[in-house]
Amino acid sequence: MSYTSLVRDIKKALPELDLREQEPMADHCSFKVGGPAAAMALPASAAELEGLCGLLRQAGVKPLVIGNGTNILPPDEGLDRFVVAVCPGVGRTRAEGTTVTADCGATLAAAAMTAAEAGLTGMEFAHGIPGSVGGGVMMNAGAYGGELKDIVAETVYLDEDLVRRTITGPEHDFSYRHSVFSGKEVVLLRTVFSLTPGDKEAIQARMRELAAKRRASQPLEMPSAGSTFKRPVGGYASALIDQAGLRGFSVGGAQVSEKHAGFVVNTGGATCADILRLMEHIQTTVLARSGIRLEPEVLILGR
Repeated sequence: MSYTSLVRDIKKALPELDLREQEPMADHCSFKVGGPAAAMALPASAAELEGLCGLLRQAGVKPLVIGNGTNILPPDEGLDRFVVAVCPGVGRTRAEGTTVTADCGATLAAAAMTAAEAGLTGMEFAHGIPGSVGGGVMMNAGAYGGELKDIVAETVYLDEDLVRRTITGPEHDFSYRHSVFSGKEVVLLRTVFSLTPGDKEAIQARMRELAAKRRASQPLEMPSAGSTFKRPVGGYASALIDQAGLRGFSVGGAQVSEKHAGFVVNTGGATCADILRLMEHIQTTVLARSGIRLEPEVLILGR
């Protein structure tokens, strides 16, 4: 569909909103690939985000909402969608008592820092995860033995009809890289994390320790989406890929990282097609060698 008239109407209602047509998804994706989105809005505040969603609801348009774009793979041909990029501007964080409340656009790193500065422990593992709070809750992000399911108490969101809802505790239905929101086109607004009082210096020391581990073991200097595949039962994707002899294997500009076999990286000029072909080759090779089929952790858009 043509979004030109919709963009024009939204500009009249929200003149300060950053609205773009034919916006390259590569500029909003950590893989640095992807063709243009038909229309994109980049709200600068939570109020602007909710106002935009109200207008889209009236127009009968369900948006594709992305955060920092650290776990998505957009197609080379682009997306005929109205994309809402919830950037860090929609990202206030605040500590109160033993909780941290974070807007959906806040980075997990910022939320973890707010917790550390308040002397609250339990969120150290999230400091190095590059995504947003919204994206992290959506997929139950985790690292170094911690997962958001361990600390999320409440989430406010707009459902698939863009109606405001609130869920708490077990209603999140968290499991490994899954939440009640998985596979649904909803808009997360804010999340409350329940934490524990701790020693501020010890919390910060733990965050520095984990940051050093990441720098030493992961190709943070290259475009990627982090771990490309989910952890299979009874093993690790990186080990299976390494054992299959695929470390350093390339398709076009996409490569299995030589530093960490669990990462597919863009060595320069990679396309979405390159990455998908490499992922498929990894799956086929690992399956033939180990009998285990790896499941993508990265969200492949347009499928």
